[in-house]
Amino acid sequence: MELALLAVIGVALIVTVAAFSKRLGIAAPLILVVVGLGLSYLPGLPTFTVPHDVILMGVLPPLLYAAAVNVPVVDFRRNFGAISSLSVFLVLFSAFATGLLLYILLPNLNFAAAVALGAVVSPPDAVAATSIGKKLGLPPRLVTVLEGEGLVNDATALVLLRSAIAASAGGLASVWDGVADFGFAVVAAVVVGLLVGFVTVFIRSKLHDPVLDTAISFVVPFLAFIPAEELGASGVLAVVVAGLYTGHRAGAAFSAQARINDSVNWHTVQFLLENGVFLLMGLEIRFLVENVDPALLTVREAVMIGLAVTALLIVIRFAWMGPLILFLRAKVGYQERRTSRFRTALDRMSARGLADARTQRRHTRGEELYRRRQADIAQLRSEGLDWRGGVVIGWSGMRGVVTLAAAQSLPEATPYREQLVLIAFTVAVVTLLLQGGTLPWVIQMLGVRGRNAAEDQRDLATLLDQISDAGLKVLEDPAKCLDQDTDVDPDVVERVRQSTFLRSELAWERVKALGIGTSPTPQLQYRELRRAVVDAERNALLQARREGHFPSRTLADAQRLLDLEESRLRPRLGEH
Repeated sequence: MELALLAVIGVALIVTVAAFSKRLGIAAPLILVVVGLGLSYLPGLPTFTVPHDVILMGVLPPLLYAAAVNVPVVDFRRNFGAISSLSVFLVLFSAFATGLLLYILLPNLNFAAAVALGAVVSPPDAVAATSIGKKLGLPPRLVTVLEGEGLVNDATALVLLRSAIAASAGGLASVWDGVADFGFAVVAAVVVGLLVGFVTVFIRSKLHDPVLDTAISFVVPFLAFIPAEELGASGVLAVVVAGLYTGHRAGAAFSAQARINDSVNWHTVQFLLENGVFLLMGLEIRFLVENVDPALLTVREAVMIGLAVTALLIVIRFAWMGPLILFLRAKVGYQERRTSRFRTALDRMSARGLADARTQRRHTRGEELYRRRQADIAQLRSEGLDWRGGVVIGWSGMRGVVTLAAAQSLPEATPYREQLVLIAFTVAVVTLLLQGGTLPWVIQMLGVRGRNAAEDQRDLATLLDQISDAGLKVLEDPAKCLDQDTDVDPDVVERVRQSTFLRSELAWERVKALGIGTSPTPQLQYRELRRAVVDAERNALLQARREGHFPSRTLADAQRLLDLEESRLRPRLGEH
């Protein structure tokens, strides 16, 4: 009863803080850490200690899956260079640099154990950064890089942590054993994640009961995490891969109602879990301080070391950004030259003639690949990372969920264990409050702005026009869309055509800041025709996504509009 009551109070507190944080303009996780710390000193409140396994195995998989299913694969692919640099190489470098500092400052700590703590504090948590960034209108590319980094860096840190703990205990014979273990963990996790994603998407695409579909979606993160961990791979990375695959395939494989349900359900899960962890972080700080043995290292000394580690991590992250931005700019130039050579090769193939079907298919696939590469270059050019974006990413190094859980997973026999956990918590709390609290000011001072709402609305209206053209071609022979042998009423066809025009017209009216109308209630024949139009429009939308000429946020807006209309057009129970 006491646990249930505390859970209810926690949820109520999270909702209240989240509501007020929007008015204050401060990310809810920052406030919850402070609130949790204050509540921990209330008389009669029980001591909060959450086993690290609960976070790593019970909270982290659904939290990462909820984030992964909402990350556009197209944007992830376009920014893979930046994401991999920050989430893999920067994490590894930061872990070893921090480990070296701790090895120097703590004489009884071996280097492997020091690197283990470095792995704990090296991965930033993108929750606070992306929530602030979206609220202040950061360019979508910056948000994508931060989201992608937050998804992958947890896997890098946890695999390194496992290897470092094994080395500290004498479980690894050489450095190459550690490298081999790391490589196997990554490759096996990708395979498991893709396999779980493929199987669960196939099963869910055959289900028409929203309750059953939702039930399966809730266990997907654990279906990916548990087998990967049992194989000695990265369960976290497997969850991310499964989430990315599911999110990418959802547009073609799932029904509109399933996508709407997934969006609501996983946003709710993500909101409760991520904010709940930050609240627990604040509640646990008092317990950590009280359990530090001052004979080995005092609380003050541990906090000072934590501050030194925080400063080192900030310096390393900013130093990393300069070469990264130069590399990304050079990469765009290389992609342009490579695409130009590819265009020349396609022209030569066309000039030699497309005599057989195989050559024609190769040429068609080549043309699609060329258009995709052109779109990639255009997007990267229009949303290029400059020094201001580098400063924003550099200052977005807040630590959170993984640092909280991984710190408590250090073996009990580790020297200075309580102090090391306190050091990790110091890094997490200081970065959350210092960097998270000042990030809005940094963004405003630098004048970093994304595309404005009018530009986004114009893109949406243009995309709706494009997919509507594909949908209206269905009406050239409406009888093919119906299972009835009777003639199609021309008035019904005209109503379908006009409602298609209406949606585009409304989108353009929003660009002009005019009002929005409502669609008429369809009859059965009208609804079947209209659904056929929407199906054709969805195919055109998927083609537009493959070609990549429109921003992902525009494609997502169009997807939501089609989903809402498709769900409205589904026949009620008893209709066939």
